[in-house]
Amino acid sequence: MTERGWGRRSEDPIRIGDSVLVTLLDAGEYIAALPKKEHDAPEWQAAMEALILVAEGGGLMFARIGVLRTLNRRYVPEFNPKGKEPHWGRRKLKRDQ
Repeated sequence: MTERGWGRRSEDPIRIGDSVLVTLLDAGEYIAALPKKEHDAPEWQAAMEALILVAEGGGLMFARIGVLRTLNRRYVPEFNPKGKEPHWGRRKLKRDQ
């Protein structure tokens, strides 16, 4: 039988520095311990709302996605306009040397 409420364990825990968020309670306590300015950010409020919904009987993956999106909110992926170079044209054939 699966656990319910704040004791539900994630199949894929979230690692933040030295700590590991395994249960919904761990994630909730992590958010509650944040400095007030960061805690009041809309992203963290949305993540906490997702945790509450899951604890009341939703999908655990939604809470995980909410927390991970908030943790990575300042990450901007680099765009490489060159992309992947084709493999042809780089090597010379022995007859052309």
